[in-house]
Parts: sequence; C-alpha cells; structure tokens
Amino acid sequence: MADTTSITAGAIPDAGQESHGAWGFTRAQIVALGVLVVFLAVSPFVLYPVFLMKLLCFALFACAFNLLIGYVGLLSFGHAAYFGMGGYLAGHAAKVWGLTPELSIIVGAITAGLLGAVAGWIAIRRQGIYFAMITLALAQMVYFFCVQAPFTGGEDGIQAIPRGNLFGAVPLDRDMSMYWVVATIFLGCFLLVHRIIHSPYGMVLKSIRENEPRATSLGYRTDDYKLMAFVLSATLAGVAGATKSIVFGIATLTDVHWSMSGEVVLMTLVGGLGTVFGPVVGAAVIVTMQNYLAEMGAWVTVIQGVIFVACVLAFRRGLVGEIGNLLKVKL
Repeated sequence: MADTTSITAGAIPDAGQESHGAWGFTRAQIVALGVLVVFLAVSPFVLYPVFLMKLLCFALFACAFNLLIGYVGLLSFGHAAYFGMGGYLAGHAAKVWGLTPELSIIVGAITAGLLGAVAGWIAIRRQGIYFAMITLALAQMVYFFCVQAPFTGGEDGIQAIPRGNLFGAVPLDRDMSMYWVVATIFLGCFLLVHRIIHSPYGMVLKSIRENEPRATSLGYRTDDYKLMAFVLSATLAGVAGATKSIVFGIATLTDVHWSMSGEVVLMTLVGGLGTVFGPVVGAAVIVTMQNYLAEMGAWVTVIQGVIFVACVLAFRRGLVGEIGNLLKVKL
C-alpha cells in the first residue's frame, strides 16, 4: 500500500507549518484546548448548567458533521436522522428497558452507527449534490418512520425519560451532576475526532477530499474509507442525540426533522469548515442566539439567516478559520 504521507504532500496546506506534538496538537491547538477545558470547568458555576449541556450536545453534533464534510468533502443533508434516532433509542432504552444512562447512550450510538452504515453504503456511490440529495431522501424516510413507529410516540415523542443513575450508583437527578457527565462525553468525543483526523487514516480522508482519483490510483479503496468516515460521523451524531434525550428527558420529531440537518450545517459553516474548534464555536454562537433571542420568536430564524449570509460573504473560512488565518496557525 502507498505511503500515506506521499498522498497528502503538497495537497493539504498547513497554516503556519506548525509542528505537531502528542495526538497531533499544534501549540495553538494546545492553547485552545486549555481554554476549552477551563471553560468546561468554570462555566457551570457561572451559567445555567442545562443551557451548557444543550450547547455541548450540539457542539458534539457539529463536530461529528464536520468530520464528514470538513475532512472528506461529503455534504450530508440527512444527519438529523442519526441525531434523532440516537435520541429515540436512548430514550426508549432508559424508559422502557430500564437501562442505565451510559448503556442507553451506547444503544443510541450503536443504532445511529448501524443506520449510518446502511445509508452510507447507498449514498457514497454518488458525489456532490447527488450524494446530498440521497442523504436527505434517506433522512426523510427515517422521519416518516418515526412518525408512524409505535415506540417513538408519534407527535408526542418519548417523554419523561429518566436520567437514572450512572453505572447504577451515581444519581444524575441534579443538573450539576448531569453536566459533568455531559462535559466528559463531549471532551472524550472531541479528542477522538481530533485523533481521527490527525491519524494516518485521517490523512487518507484529506487526500480523498483534495484529489480522490489520485488516492484511487495509489491503491486506496476510497469508497471503504468514505463509508467508514460516514459511519463514524453518524455514530458520534447518535451519541450527541442520545445524550441530549437523557439530559432533557424527551425525544421528539424535532431532532429527526430535516431542519435539524440545516442547523448543524449552519453551525459548522459559521464556526469554520475543516477546523478542529470551529464546530464548537459555531454551535455556541447558534445555541446562544436561540436561547437568549427566544423572545423574538420567528425573528431568530431571520437573524440566523443574516449571520449565515454575513459569514459566507465576509468570513468564508468561518470565525475560527479566519482567526487561524489571521494568526497563521491551525485551529
């Protein structure tokens, strides 16, 4: 098999040409990670923990989506299917099967991963807009399944999902206790995504994004790599959805609706496509705006549209991407 480094040499610019240390972190990324960890540790004593948990769930969802579009170049309009189904199965497992929260989240993640494997196997045979439309069509099929399936509760969804006890011993009824679990899940998955994109496998994904025919000519089975990335992205989206359903005690059609796929696209683009910390910042901007501008009703959607247009016109790399370009570092 061809040398992975030779594939990406000259194809993927490295802003500032910074050296990578442990786990592929540059010096700038280590500083940014430190800021993130400090924020996770301090914020629940300053801000409302439930708001923070919602932010972290969507940040993880955006990171999962960015893994696919930012590093493989595949635009999915159907990621709400994996986010929502992860939430439904986790909620069903916790409420009906009586599983502990960590097992319920695992059930949601596995469900999303299996669904992603089927959808990915079908979708990766096409590229560009055709790939996006196939993922949207498959997600709509999942949505109508959720409308009709008995276990989802239809329009009412699954309500009164218990948080339960972590490992059967630690009660999660208090918001602060639940927050530390959510923060741990987010940070673990965030580090996993970072490790994936800076591994030899991640370098192949970047080469496929930059020049798929060249990667194929060097002996790589690109469809297999893309399918694996799709499954990983769907699984992480399922973790985000499952965690959200446990936190809020409800799983509804909103999470599996196509508009949720649009929101995660917006979060990723606002933060910075193909950046490590961009999706986190983008999710923070969108979720904060939805929370504190909720009194404005439908105008929140208008404001989101204005921000999206402004980012596309003035900040094409996204907020984090523009900051990294200004400082000549990779974030």
